[in-house]
This record gives sequence, structure tokens and C-alpha cells, in this order.
Amino acid sequence: MTCDSMLIAYDGSENAKRAVEYAGRFLSASRAVVLTAWEPMARQAARLSSLSGVMQPEWVPDEAIDDIAYIDAKQINAQGVRLAEFAGLHPEARTAECTSTIWNAIVDVADELDVDIIVAGTRGSTGVRALLHSSVAESVLKHCHRPILLVPPGKCAPVEAPANGRNRASSAT
Repeated sequence: MTCDSMLIAYDGSENAKRAVEYAGRFLSASRAVVLTAWEPMARQAARLSSLSGVMQPEWVPDEAIDDIAYIDAKQINAQGVRLAEFAGLHPEARTAECTSTIWNAIVDVADELDVDIIVAGTRGSTGVRALLHSSVAESVLKHCHRPILLVPPGKCAPVEAPANGRNRASSAT
């Protein structure tokens, strides 16, 4: 499928890597934006402390020092851009600070750039786990008004037992 622009949501997970691979395999676009959404450490700490019920002292980050979450997001994003290049795409790097949720940041950037399609990996959760943990991909699907390519996790390779029934570490001794 040929389109003018695509947005690839990339968080560094194996499922996101798989989504980049499939975007390169099945889509062609003159513009491929690899997006990594991130949440500032101060906001993460505040959210976590509110969940625990523990009062958090006021923490104001030093403006002269980049937020560690932002530094991490840039590194993760650079990895996604390299994977997209390897997949045959012509990627642009993009990070977005989350002001509310990850899915909201993805939808906002897609709207801002007016992309033709969003590409994202899914966790593949089912049952109780799916009920307890909302999926970013599912929320993007519910709140976005543009086509989305959701790439499910791959099948796990079966674990093979050694022929002699012992693991390699014990057979070396």
C-alpha cells in the first residue's frame, strides 16, 4: 500500500520492533515518522506516589539537566529510526512529551502531521490481564479517526530441551 505519510509508534519493545519490520514490508510512504512518546520523571514520580498513597515531597527538576526520561526516549527513538531505515523506509525522528496518556500523544501527533496511517505493535494480552491493563494500541484504535496497522506479537519459538536432558552449563562440568 502506498501512502504519503505514516506514523510509527515506537517504544523499544519487541512488539514495536516487529511493527517497524511490518511497516517496511507492507507499506510504502514518502514520509515515515518514528514517534517515541515519553513522560517526564517528575510526573511519573507524582503519579506513582499518588497510587501508593504516600505523600511525595515537592520535586523540581534542575532545568540545566535534561530529564532522564527524555534522554532515554531519544535513545529509544534513534533505535527505531535505525530499524526503519533497515526496513527500507525513509524515517524522521520524533519524540512527544505526554501531557496525559501515551495513546493521546500518539493521536495528537498523528493529527498534527495529518498522517495517512498509524503503525503500532500490540502486547497481545488476553483474559484477565487484558481487562486489568488498558492497551495503548487499543486506545489509539478507539480514539483515532485514521487507518491503523496493528501488528500482534509473534509466536514464541518453542524451547528445545538438550538431547541428554541436561542444560549446557551442567554438561560442561
